[in-house]
Amino acid sequence: MTTENGSETGTSTPTAGRPSRGWLRENSELGVSLLLLVIGALVLTDALTMDVAVAQRGPIGPKTVPIVVGIGLLIVAVLLAIDVLRGGRGEAETGEDIDLSEPSDWRTVLLLAGVFLGFAVLIGPLGFPIAGALLFWGASFALGSRHLDRDPLIAAGLSLFTYFVFNNLLGVPLPGGPLMGVL
Repeated sequence: MTTENGSETGTSTPTAGRPSRGWLRENSELGVSLLLLVIGALVLTDALTMDVAVAQRGPIGPKTVPIVVGIGLLIVAVLLAIDVLRGGRGEAETGEDIDLSEPSDWRTVLLLAGVFLGFAVLIGPLGFPIAGALLFWGASFALGSRHLDRDPLIAAGLSLFTYFVFNNLLGVPLPGGPLMGVL
């Protein structure tokens, strides 16, 4: 805002070479760019230092996808930073079903966090089919579904299907738990 004599009011001035808070607030997407850069560097570093047995090497080995993802994250981080510094801004949420004036639903967030934590604790002793069923049912309950007769059956079916696809078709072994002999 400018006054009649031409001086500006309401702006903060940079101190000791630091950018003003207004500039940081206007360019907050740079934080996302920095986060993507750090994650990309971490993924790439982990992929390049991964030990791979000689028998597993081939044209496409276990390092390929992490390297591609890491490079992709670095490219996106640089392009996002360039766009932000050139004045690009993200669009505000325009969804019809989202009321930004309402507070966050922390109950749902905490329920989902508890479900995921419970899954991480139970997958070892109970195996994926049972822990996965509890995960899928708990997530549907936390997100508002109250069909107590239908949801557990769908969760069990989805968990068994996921277990079968990963364990039998993709060759990714998942813990079977007490159902190991049955499945």
